[in-house]
Amino acid sequence: MTEQLTIRGLVATSPRSVVTDSGLAVTSFRLAAPSRRFSAEDNAWISDQTNWFTVSAFRQLAQNCASSISKGDRVLVHGRLKVRDWDNGERSGTSVELEADAIGFDLTFGTATIQRTPVPAEEESEAQLQPA
Repeated sequence: MTEQLTIRGLVATSPRSVVTDSGLAVTSFRLAAPSRRFSAEDNAWISDQTNWFTVSAFRQLAQNCASSISKGDRVLVHGRLKVRDWDNGERSGTSVELEADAIGFDLTFGTATIQRTPVPAEEESEAQLQPA
């Protein structure tokens, strides 16, 4: 699957960061995306079901995510959807993952400032090739 999605939700677990043997930085966390709607009849917000996603970020995004995102933060995550069936012998199920291309704070719930990080050379040269 290569569907691109943007999910708005709440960081439900503390981000976990690792660096693989090959030097790849990876950060992951669980994202709770509750469905809410306003009921004019009750004049209140009503919560429906919550969808759960495992979010994975790689390379520079993983490093920036690890130093910026905390459990409880409200974020927007844009990335590629991956739905996988699993079976560990005792149990089986389906995991829904989002491989992040971008992660940002949901400014509906607060304000943020940004501190730029140095851009790796290969990303800098790609950015120069992109039209403005």
